[in-house]
Amino acid sequence: MRSITLAQAQPEIQRRFIAGVYLRMMFALAITGAVAFGISQYVQLNYDAFRNFFAVNFKQIIWTAIIGELAVVFILSGCISKLNSAGAFILFILYSVLNGVSFSVYFLVFDITSIYKIFLITSLMFLGMTIYGFTTQSDLRSAGRYLTMALIGVIVASLLNILFKSNKLDWILSIISVGIFVGLTAYDTQRILNVAQYADGTDGYKKVAVIGALELYLDFINIFINLLRLFGKRK
Repeated sequence: MRSITLAQAQPEIQRRFIAGVYLRMMFALAITGAVAFGISQYVQLNYDAFRNFFAVNFKQIIWTAIIGELAVVFILSGCISKLNSAGAFILFILYSVLNGVSFSVYFLVFDITSIYKIFLITSLMFLGMTIYGFTTQSDLRSAGRYLTMALIGVIVASLLNILFKSNKLDWILSIISVGIFVGLTAYDTQRILNVAQYADGTDGYKKVAVIGALELYLDFINIFINLLRLFGKRK
């Protein structure tokens, strides 16, 4: 059997690390979509009153879900550091299920064709920024810091807008959010590429792959949500 040197093996480990990140992300997205669609179908078939309630209180429910999910992300990030890669992945999947529960509201309020179209647009935008993140020679760390600060500003403004209930501000924040998460997609992609250079196949790096998948998952989800709120067709 021909021996493989470390120099030959390392690129393969890097490719497995990057592939692992994106496979985990796509698996979580599939679970979120399946849970959301399943719950929405159950509600539509059995509880028309619930569907009407969601439609009337859509904005309040969505912002409550967003704030709740952000809180879960912070908790998740803190717990992941104390777990092994398998435990971190299970926690990530549980979060994707929770996201699916709150996402069912979108299937109840928006036309299914509109959801598919926005999903396709989101996928193309995500793919484009992923390619940019992999190929750019620019260091995106400074951009990442500014985008993170902008995201904090959007979150604060969104919380305040729950009180003010300004549709115009809500629309502006959605546009800004799309720009922020599109930029964060490229930034997170570049970070994953940089980390992959040191990947050695250990459990620690498998856990890092889970964290990377979570970050990309959140980028995709937030681009999708805000595009749907801007351009989605309601039932």
